[in-house]
Amino acid sequence: MTKKRLLIVDDEQDLAEMIKFRLEANGYETLLAHDGQAALDTARKEKPDLIILDLMLPKMDGYKVCGLLKNDSRYSRIPIIIFTAKGQEDDMKLGREAGANAYLTKPFDPAALLGKIKELTKE
Repeated sequence: MTKKRLLIVDDEQDLAEMIKFRLEANGYETLLAHDGQAALDTARKEKPDLIILDLMLPKMDGYKVCGLLKNDSRYSRIPIIIFTAKGQEDDMKLGREAGANAYLTKPFDPAALLGKIKELTKE
């Protein structure tokens, strides 16, 4: 079976690297992007199996990235997990409206993130 490819989008590079390390230790292939525009470009070019997307990003916020991908039939099937420190109900509602498949808040439980990835990539 081929490895699932996950795109991690977070402007906090240390956090992105930690998530990358954790996911690769669990058998995933990972791609990194540190701003909204790079996330959009990478998602379009690489078509990952799932995207872990921060909301507060330079150049373009996560809501916009999510909405642009979900409203494009070529990418709308890619599951997106919003991954953010913004845990208010309004933020979650905006995430759902943008088309996110799941919403996890930081600080996060690594087991919850892995479980959500498995659920959304149908492993």
